[in-house]
Amino acid sequence: MKIIDAHTHVQSIPGHMWDSPPKRLLKLMDDAGISQSIIMPYGEIRPEDPTLLYEGYQATQDHPGRLLAFARMHPAGGEKGIELFEKAILEMGFVGLKFHPVGTLTHPADPSSVDFARKAVELDVPILFHCGDEEFTLPFQIAKLLDKVPEAKVIFGHMGGYFHVDDAIAVAQTHPGCYLETSACPDPRVIEKAVNAIGPERIIFGSDGPGCLPALEVEKIRQLKLGADTEAQIFHKTIESLIHTGEDS
Repeated sequence: MKIIDAHTHVQSIPGHMWDSPPKRLLKLMDDAGISQSIIMPYGEIRPEDPTLLYEGYQATQDHPGRLLAFARMHPAGGEKGIELFEKAILEMGFVGLKFHPVGTLTHPADPSSVDFARKAVELDVPILFHCGDEEFTLPFQIAKLLDKVPEAKVIFGHMGGYFHVDDAIAVAQTHPGCYLETSACPDPRVIEKAVNAIGPERIIFGSDGPGCLPALEVEKIRQLKLGADTEAQIFHKTIESLIHTGEDS
């Protein structure tokens, strides 16, 4: 079955345990039977230093058809940051926006984040938020962005982390632009709970690799025995409804 991993990382950090060159991720993809992954760096991109943007771009160019990219922008970049984000989408082939409020200490509904979200709507690309147990990443906090920009397509990465999955599901039930992504969920049964609550059409497979093992994250879905159609929806069809993968479904 075709698998697209909607949450992975590529960034060169020599000597660090999180050093994630493309070759490390690609091997894990092959081990897990993943055909395509969406990459993003571990750090934020600012207009005064777009190094990480170009590192991700180079990875997608070196591995066409295997790697796509989300631009992990710092919302404090202002108008120049939004212009750089727009360039990433329109000129460099990026397919979405990533926000990690733990790294930026920015509320999801801060005016700076709202400005980026409106640009993402204009460009017709989704926004992936780190959604966990830390301040500024809680599901009901991210929901405030959806209240301000209801037409946005917002993916809750980790679907609420360890302790806030029920909140993430509750937000998705009242906000049709909310999608839940499966990476690093400690109990696979909460994924099944989300499928039953909002349908597989708004569940997206992600691994958070290479920090988490993509093969393990794939197996978590398969162990639920949801059926081939539901697995296909989670593994590739939902994310394909939000981005341009460059492949035929």
